[in-house]
Amino acid sequence: MLDQERMPRHVAIIMDGNGRWAKKRGMPRKFGHREGAKTFRAITRHAKALGIQYITYYAFSTENWKRPKDEVDAIMDLFEKYLDEVRDFIEENIRVRFIGDRTRLSENLQRKMASVEEDSKNFDSMTLVLAINYGGRDEICHAAKTLAQQVKEGKLEPEDITMDMIERNLYTEEIPPVDLVIRPSGEQRLSNFMIWQAAYAEFYYTNILWPDFKGSDLDKAVIAYSERNRRFGGV
Repeated sequence: MLDQERMPRHVAIIMDGNGRWAKKRGMPRKFGHREGAKTFRAITRHAKALGIQYITYYAFSTENWKRPKDEVDAIMDLFEKYLDEVRDFIEENIRVRFIGDRTRLSENLQRKMASVEEDSKNFDSMTLVLAINYGGRDEICHAAKTLAQQVKEGKLEPEDITMDMIERNLYTEEIPPVDLVIRPSGEQRLSNFMIWQAAYAEFYYTNILWPDFKGSDLDKAVIAYSERNRRFGGV
């Protein structure tokens, strides 16, 4: 049922519903994040089997720091633990990239992220992107500041700034635009995720909470995408 000719090249997933999944079971929210991490690994491998070339996960936003400290600490501990397991993807020829502002993350986490990126930089079976301390507005602001500095230094004239220049200064440089955004858990909003890259993306929403999201659910999203007519402003 999957049309390989109409397969999305880049799928972005907002991993939503971990806390609610745990609450429904009478457990602390951090247990939902642990289950969500298992789903992340399974869906990544399923996406690779489908032939999806790029998959990006919204793991932690710039706004998520507002959550209770114990939940944030648990998520950060989980990141460090599963970064070691992400190395399993390297053995599968998967390139790993991280996007977002790393300055607020622990030095140990930053070192692990840089190490995984370096060790997988030449792999090409699929690119896995994790958005950690990421915000779409923050990303565009970062690109604007970079270009403004070039103007200040006399290296660039304001009137010469193009959309291509902005794209080259985003965290997602060399990563193609998003074709399909998937958001489980019943919410229907972008939540400051890849605002620029998802300008012409198709959206797929489901009430399934992220820890319960299966490969078959990804299949349904891809099938729905393949049945849509993408016109990019044309007729």
